[in-house]
Amino acid sequence: MAYIFHEDQLPRLVSVVPGRERTFFVNRELTKMDDMLAGVMRYQPNVASPYHYHEICEHFYFIMEGRGTVETPEGIEPVGPGTMVFIPAETKHRLRSNPDNELFYFEFQAPNRFKTHILDGTPEELRWERVDGSVWVQS
Repeated sequence: MAYIFHEDQLPRLVSVVPGRERTFFVNRELTKMDDMLAGVMRYQPNVASPYHYHEICEHFYFIMEGRGTVETPEGIEPVGPGTMVFIPAETKHRLRSNPDNELFYFEFQAPNRFKTHILDGTPEELRWERVDGSVWVQS
């Protein structure tokens, strides 16, 4: 069954660590499947994800607005509108917005049965508060 939505009706999450916001449009709650996780993310200026990796999960970012950097073991690369970044499973990475702009991007992860390991950061960086009051914890 297909579904049609407007972003105002979708789960919106705000990171417990300030500066990151996400809206899911494919997740277990909406689609009753765990083959993928997809949505859009917004980082305020000079905000980063923790340095981390995911077990059994490949994903990509497609940058729509703003500029930033992606850090992997190979180095730090600039990203901007139109850049697509593929992160293979088990690859250490961090995404950071530039100090002078927000970063807005699409994120797709598959399968949605992964475990995240933080290498530089805190477990709080995996906690997200839903705008409706509940909490979502990234595994």
